[in-house]
Amino acid sequence: MMSPELVLGLTLGLGTAAALSIAAVVSSQKDSAEHQAVLQHGLAPITVLGAPSTDAMVDIGQGLYAANCASCHGAELEGEPNWRQPGPNGQMPAPPHDASGHTWHHPDQDLIAIIKHGIGAVQNGRHSRMPSFDEKLGDAQIEAILAFIKSSWPDHARRLQQNVTREAGSNL
Repeated sequence: MMSPELVLGLTLGLGTAAALSIAAVVSSQKDSAEHQAVLQHGLAPITVLGAPSTDAMVDIGQGLYAANCASCHGAELEGEPNWRQPGPNGQMPAPPHDASGHTWHHPDQDLIAIIKHGIGAVQNGRHSRMPSFDEKLGDAQIEAILAFIKSSWPDHARRLQQNVTREAGSNL
């Protein structure tokens, strides 16, 4: 037979756990998508122009990245060696798109413009082999590629990049 103290302790413990669970459910229904992602995964959500991405979008982006970007930027998003130094031809090597690079320092608006029109769309005078994909990829495909790239970033990089995008004037 259980002592009254043990019964009371178990009752209080289970009651507290139930109350916390209910509070968490109610709270999560009111929270933003970003806050829900942090609660569930500990990471900022993957967003493109402020809109949350889906797992399907990331998967589509992975295939598009492999077909269109990996030959220069690397299958693992690692970029080319010595990407910060101009090559013998004076052009900059392809930078990494993982957290070791600088992709996450730029707003989505610039990243989309670079993919569509090449680096000259954002940085005049910058010499790069980055081609224009405007004729090859539509907006949804470009956004899926960005979602895939962002899926590799740690939380701090996602948050900083979201802020940079917001400050650049996206329609958030």
